[in-house]
Amino acid sequence: MRRVMGTETEYGVLAPGMPAANATVLSSQIVNAYAASRRSGMGNFSGTRWDYTDEAPLNDARGFAVPRTAADPTQLTDAPPVLDAEQIAMEGGGPAALYGEQTTDNPVLMNMVLGNGARLYVDHAHPEYSSPEVTTPRDAVLWDKAGDAVVLAAVRYIAAAPGFSPVNLYKNNTDSKGASYGSHENYLVPRSVPFTDLVRGLVPFFVSRQVIVGSGRVGIGTNNQRQGYQLSQRADFFEAEVGLETTIRRPIVNTRDEPHAVAEKYRRLHVIIGDANLSEVSTLLKVGTTSIVLSMIEAGTAPEVELRDPVGALQAISHDPSLERLVELKDGRMVSGLDLQEIYLEAAARHCRSAGTDPDTEDILTRWTSLVGTLKRDPLEAAASVDWVAKLKLLQAYRNRDSLAWSDARLHLVDLQYSDIRPEKGLYHRLAARGQMERILTDQEIARAVNEPPDDTRAYFRGNCVSRFPQQVVGASWDSIIFELPSRRRLQRIPTREPLKGTRALTGELFEASVDAEDFVTRLLSGPEHSVAP
Repeated sequence: MRRVMGTETEYGVLAPGMPAANATVLSSQIVNAYAASRRSGMGNFSGTRWDYTDEAPLNDARGFAVPRTAADPTQLTDAPPVLDAEQIAMEGGGPAALYGEQTTDNPVLMNMVLGNGARLYVDHAHPEYSSPEVTTPRDAVLWDKAGDAVVLAAVRYIAAAPGFSPVNLYKNNTDSKGASYGSHENYLVPRSVPFTDLVRGLVPFFVSRQVIVGSGRVGIGTNNQRQGYQLSQRADFFEAEVGLETTIRRPIVNTRDEPHAVAEKYRRLHVIIGDANLSEVSTLLKVGTTSIVLSMIEAGTAPEVELRDPVGALQAISHDPSLERLVELKDGRMVSGLDLQEIYLEAAARHCRSAGTDPDTEDILTRWTSLVGTLKRDPLEAAASVDWVAKLKLLQAYRNRDSLAWSDARLHLVDLQYSDIRPEKGLYHRLAARGQMERILTDQEIARAVNEPPDDTRAYFRGNCVSRFPQQVVGASWDSIIFELPSRRRLQRIPTREPLKGTRALTGELFEASVDAEDFVTRLLSGPEHSVAP
């Protein structure tokens, strides 16, 4: 079950008092507000800048690179976003005003690396939190939830800032007006696994995974062309089986070949088809079941099933909360989304019995088995653990009480309010507070994860460098840390391309022994190279 993995969440952003506000400016306010809330005693505006040196978003896993001139602008994630003076002026000084100080060449912070090893930045028109690398599904849930706490702190800071209109964030995937934004997952797999094997093994799984981890949505179609309720917020926005894009012509399996690690050893599977989950159990199953399926693909034990029309099946399954809709396999069989999940579950149980399990794997298999059984019996019985079911149960209560049609605007508001990150407003949070949503984490654990990185990946090294040496760390990325030291004429770039190096076990004593950044870098460069390097 141990696999390097992580999550990315683009939050929906809205300023109720400024309906025409520029979404990019609002998103940068979130980044700047969080930096300002952490600013005391910190350097670099309390936010270490992102190092874009090793970014390669146009490399395709199928063996080619898209020419820069042919790429959609949204694919060019290897350059920092910029707000021009006109955009800033339109918002009355904009996000930089939250600092109380600015620089001429970069008045607005658009990217920062956090002390827990995560990244908080502006991704197009959304604030995005990318979690630190972890190795277990439970840790993936923990540092994903830490992201919710991070952006909530920014929302609170803006609400308390004189002269600023409150900015609300929603952990959802669509504005219900034709736009969709992502909740992505990342998994490292061996480079030796053929990409065609990944596609063949993952497509039926991803098409049906929404049955157990969808977050639910009012409306059918990208622009809510039809009344109704569906399992997934994202399903209607996918148009291809395989492809490089993430914001246009969205594919079920994304081919971006940007490992953020030792390229000869690893491939980073960039999963863009998932929904943003608030349920801790849903997030756990989302990453846990996917990790097991990847293990099966690597071992050659994945089920051999192929859908006749994967994109059509994805949407057909999503549009049927009764879970009875049948889709066609290439061999002519007709199956439901729940049938496909059972096929993968049975294969996973056989694989894990043969390969051996650990407590994390046993937990995922037990929960997966129980949930499939519950959904077969009565989907509404899964309301405590599955977002789409919990939301549907709430919506049905409103519909029954007030005789509402699915087109009623009040139901769209309930849908939106479910994903509000503010505990006093969000309907998910109210359900959780009443014990109606199953929790696997404590609030204390989440609070620690806001500040502390995981121990067992390079995120430990990154987070501690940023936290302990904020004045001297001038840049960072997934695979590097950049120091600026008075005694050295050049910037010191420390590669961290091996995700399983830079752990507490390998570098914890080094951090504790060093009196300052100069001492730390000297000890690091003169010590055993294996502590952070591949």
